[in-house]
Amino acid sequence: MIRNAQSQFGVGSFQQKLAIGDFHLLADVEATSGGDSTGPSPHEYLAAALASCTSMTLKMYAGRKAMNLTNAIVTVQVERENDIEKFNRDIQLFGVLSEEEKQRLLEIANKCPIHKALSGEIQIKTQLVN
Repeated sequence: MIRNAQSQFGVGSFQQKLAIGDFHLLADVEATSGGDSTGPSPHEYLAAALASCTSMTLKMYAGRKAMNLTNAIVTVQVERENDIEKFNRDIQLFGVLSEEEKQRLLEIANKCPIHKALSGEIQIKTQLVN
């Protein structure tokens, strides 16, 4: 089950207090953008979601297929250009892996649930509640 994410005003110009189940985090923007740099920006959280989901998916798949994948470091950078969000994802694979296994893991990376969500159709329903 995916827990609800909730955000409310924090301190400073842009800070937000986030709650996801029992987890509490902060979001903010960099000082150069008018924030106080007290937490990752929403875009950085989005990049982290893609990076962590990719790494989890690779770990799960490699374990199921008994591949010798000892670690995967996934780095994601998000840029906005001409009203298009561009995700640049770099994957480093560690372990004794054949070229065939590496290529298969690259294919599997594109099947992680967050990758699918971001590259598929997205619908957002918004309403005011009392």
